[in-house]
Amino acid sequence: MIPANFTYHKATTLQEAIALSGELGEEAKYMSGGHSLLPMMKLRFATPEHIIDISKIQGLSYIKEDDDLLKIGGLTTQTEIEHNALLQEKYPIFGDAVWLTADPSVRNCGTIGGNIAHGDAANDQPALMLALRATIIAEGTDGKKEIPIDEFFHGFYMTALEQGDILTEIQIPKARKNSGGAYYKMERKVGDYATAGVAVHIELDDAGVCTEIGIGLTNVSAVPMRLERGEAFLRGKAVTDALIEEVAQMASEDCEPESDLRGSEAYKRSIVNTLTKRMLNKALERARQ
Repeated sequence: MIPANFTYHKATTLQEAIALSGELGEEAKYMSGGHSLLPMMKLRFATPEHIIDISKIQGLSYIKEDDDLLKIGGLTTQTEIEHNALLQEKYPIFGDAVWLTADPSVRNCGTIGGNIAHGDAANDQPALMLALRATIIAEGTDGKKEIPIDEFFHGFYMTALEQGDILTEIQIPKARKNSGGAYYKMERKVGDYATAGVAVHIELDDAGVCTEIGIGLTNVSAVPMRLERGEAFLRGKAVTDALIEEVAQMASEDCEPESDLRGSEAYKRSIVNTLTKRMLNKALERARQ
């Protein structure tokens, strides 16, 4: 289908974009890469009267470590994430996710900020943000705000971003010694949304005991989901195959999938069980290296 008519605006600065949004009101939507918004517009799930293109705003595309944080600009593209040497060396979970995201033409334009701000539980980056315990930085008419990731996703396509807010930065605790992460999703075909996906980040002490753990699930609930019960179960323990089996069972029980064209509820729970085991083992392998 063809999107409904809209008026296109191009902002070149953050202040200009926020001012335009304030002037145009609720009928205006921001667009960076457009790969989340445009499909919804074609299906008439979204019919904004105004599109504010923020893709050319300078200074919001970067990947760097600063003090104890990894900082990623909201307009950093998936391709930039894919080829960044720092992420390849210290945060390979990002490579896991990007290589499963659509295709190169989409990754060249799609941004990490747009992927998260869209609030879609089927997108890949939200599960990573949960696993990595990210903080979202946004800026709007009322200034800059910091939003812990566990307070960011409110419902189906609903986030803590208010009208006029732009996601400007993602902050993640800096990778520590003996830490590792992994992500994988099951998909019907290359580049598809996940049937189900699992992201894991784990930190160990020198004795091999789990000191911190994050597990995020993709597309098995109305919002990106943290496996709280499994995290609490593993924290403070030396991780064994038996414990991994138990956490995988918790994941399959606690997720909330619905039957659809991608599979039945039982099938999706089975996938979550299997992927949780695999990603825990892969994250552990990376942490022990």
